[in-house]
Amino acid sequence: MTLVERFFEYVSFDTQSDMDTGLTPSTPGQMFFAKYLVDELKRIGMSEVKVDDNGYLTATLPSNISRRVPVVGFIAHMDTSPDFTGKHVKPKIVSNYDGGDIALDEEENIYLKPDEFPELTKYLGQDIITTDGHTLLGADDKAGIAEIVTAMAYLIKNPEIEHGKIRICFTPDEEIGQGADHFDVEGFGADFAYTLDGGELGELQFENFNAAFVRLVVHGRNVHPGYARGKMRNSMRIAHQLASMLPRHETPEHTEGYEGFYHLMSFNGDVEKTELTYIIRDFDSDRFEKRKREMHHLVNKVNAEFGPDTVEIVMNDQYYNMRTKIEPKMHIVDLAAEAMKRAGVTPLILPIRGGTDGARLSYMGLPTPNIFAGGHNFHGRFEFIPVQSMEKAVKVILQIVQLLAAEYK
Repeated sequence: MTLVERFFEYVSFDTQSDMDTGLTPSTPGQMFFAKYLVDELKRIGMSEVKVDDNGYLTATLPSNISRRVPVVGFIAHMDTSPDFTGKHVKPKIVSNYDGGDIALDEEENIYLKPDEFPELTKYLGQDIITTDGHTLLGADDKAGIAEIVTAMAYLIKNPEIEHGKIRICFTPDEEIGQGADHFDVEGFGADFAYTLDGGELGELQFENFNAAFVRLVVHGRNVHPGYARGKMRNSMRIAHQLASMLPRHETPEHTEGYEGFYHLMSFNGDVEKTELTYIIRDFDSDRFEKRKREMHHLVNKVNAEFGPDTVEIVMNDQYYNMRTKIEPKMHIVDLAAEAMKRAGVTPLILPIRGGTDGARLSYMGLPTPNIFAGGHNFHGRFEFIPVQSMEKAVKVILQIVQLLAAEYK
């Protein structure tokens, strides 16, 4: 099976995660996909292939050399974003892209346009996999899975390539921040690992946002509007007032690079009750804590105006910047950078304006930088991935294991 055939097969599985089920994996499609992968990994010749009750799939490629080499892991996640449908994905390939608009669904006037997505122009002459305009593609992170499996299959078919012991793991529920909840670091047994969960060609990341999730519940009082003066307390208006008190330009659409933000994800309610959910993000830990304090401060101000317990707040940290844990082991970043160069890829060392399983795993004792998987515009109908970027990711994996084996001669 080729890399593209493998990827097309993988995206046919509906593996959207769901924050509200309270299960692990959060949706049955993820376990169904995991069991399919178990069969495939056994078929290509991987060892110790198993999936646990929580949907964590692990496997081993044994060392083919006698000398001791650090055990390296490669990790990707099986779920797709709950924010956009991943059911009945119909991928297609635009061969030898000519730089023009790409028709995803001509009848419904859905086009992937370089004037809206200028990164397309980087891939002139390449083969681009797109959606049909009605689902996400699932390159986040089934491209990562396809690349890891393809690399393992290549090593098995080419035993003359020296490598140490390799561990792989495919996790559930990364998209809802739970991908590392039940990860058995000790049982995984790697000295360090890489997630194949980055974006465009060349991305190499060892720092990410500190992250928190916030749920606000605003309680109101409904009274007939004709007789409401001095009695009604409209929870939606109070919620709007609170939301307006946050800095208007510290939002995702106004920030980039190392700038943090407050992101209003949902706003639902009526006069009696309104719920808001936010995520708070910042690279700097002091600024991160300041943002959390500011959210509590604004809730207190609103409660002082409208009465105690008008607004309830629940805030939970999700993950932290892995830079603190990676910096003492920067040789693993240097290893990946050198592997990219040998694969003909220019490393782009950038901060992750998000998070990966690697962020939490690094704090759990498994240093895990992030490598590109090759996709763009994740979580929506305009997601795409160049075939050549996926092929380069496979070569990077192969170069990492070869460089590691050579380093310990």
